[in-house]
Amino acid sequence: MSTEIRRVKPDEMVDYLKVLPFANGLPHWEPYPAAWHGGPEAWPQPGAPASAEQLANWADELVRDEQFHPQAAFVDGRLVGGSAMISFEMTVPGRRQVALGGVTSTAVAATHRRRGLLRGMMQAMFDEARGRGELLAALSASEGSIYGRYGFGPATYRTRWEIERTQARFLSPVEPGGSLEITDAATARRAWRAVHDVVRVSRAGELSAPPDKWSDLSDTSSGPAGPRRYLVHRDRGGTIDGVATYRIPWSPRIEEVGTLVVEGLQAASDDAYRAMWQLLLDFDLTRKVVAAPRPSDEPLRWMLDNPRAMRVTRQSDNLWIRLLDVGAALEARRYDTAGTIVIGIESDPMCPGNAGSWKLDGGPDGALCARVSTAPDLTIDLQALGSLYLGGMSTSLLSSAGRIRGSRESIGLLSRMFRTDQEPFNTFAF
Repeated sequence: MSTEIRRVKPDEMVDYLKVLPFANGLPHWEPYPAAWHGGPEAWPQPGAPASAEQLANWADELVRDEQFHPQAAFVDGRLVGGSAMISFEMTVPGRRQVALGGVTSTAVAATHRRRGLLRGMMQAMFDEARGRGELLAALSASEGSIYGRYGFGPATYRTRWEIERTQARFLSPVEPGGSLEITDAATARRAWRAVHDVVRVSRAGELSAPPDKWSDLSDTSSGPAGPRRYLVHRDRGGTIDGVATYRIPWSPRIEEVGTLVVEGLQAASDDAYRAMWQLLLDFDLTRKVVAAPRPSDEPLRWMLDNPRAMRVTRQSDNLWIRLLDVGAALEARRYDTAGTIVIGIESDPMCPGNAGSWKLDGGPDGALCARVSTAPDLTIDLQALGSLYLGGMSTSLLSSAGRIRGSRESIGLLSRMFRTDQEPFNTFAF
């Protein structure tokens, strides 16, 4: 038996797609309620297997996409596994932009699992990403037990919450700072890109949007989910500074009738954020609002006279981070408190250049990180460093779990340096 791991050639792209679950109408998420899904089901019903025409069209699109970098596993000349990276920019603490490779479209045929094929593809993608200058890798894990072995750690979280309309009372009325408009899909596509481009640079974890990110927004209905609707907020000067996408799906179950599902909402100002939620939480002929995926530090809770009205019904990790170049990645972000600390990485079989001691001298205005031969102040495993990188994970928690080992003083300094006031979040997965 011969095994080969290599890039997918253009004439092999259809075969690559055929190994992926979504192209076969199979589930591509673990069988538990997903925090990114606003419906009452665990996750959306899988679609039908893709037709030959659909596969050919998708293949043509991927071949033309210069940001899509697919790898495949071949056994005896047959493609039996595939994965890919998409090149993004990610905002990291200090509003810095860092090149990142997002792992996506991954599967190994059931007949060829547990043979090291995924590890081989992951290694090939890491090597190529470092060659492109990408300091980080990231993914949304379809199963929580797989990707830690490759150095990924959960770094952002998402929630699904719901609220009864009768409980959605705001603490006090606020004079509108602009205007609201229910609009069409064409306007929403432009609005989403414009607002996201503003918002993403201010929050750690947010990603640059691919050119086709909102191309699927439509005014037509799609089954019982109902048509998407679009809301925009304009500031006093007429510029769109907020956008939301929502549905009011039909349901045969009386307990789900009148539910408004918010699929996405972004606001570049506090006025836009408050105004959109005030309308969405008091929409005619509705009784409940569900929103997913949302950040766990949603400001809306603190705008209500009853904070318990907003009930988190699902929560899960979102983006998992893996440092491909520890020194450059630690130097790329900024730190809440100035300090100097030597961090030890005991091993990294897939990126061996990361192992060793790294002296980090960082603060709000910049950072330097260099390899040193001295003993580290603390040691941290690679998965924990990925979780910590965006500032949303507790160093005390990781220390208690045995993922960080060092003196109380060193762990305290690490905490003060890495923390961020706003929790990291990413609006969309990939």
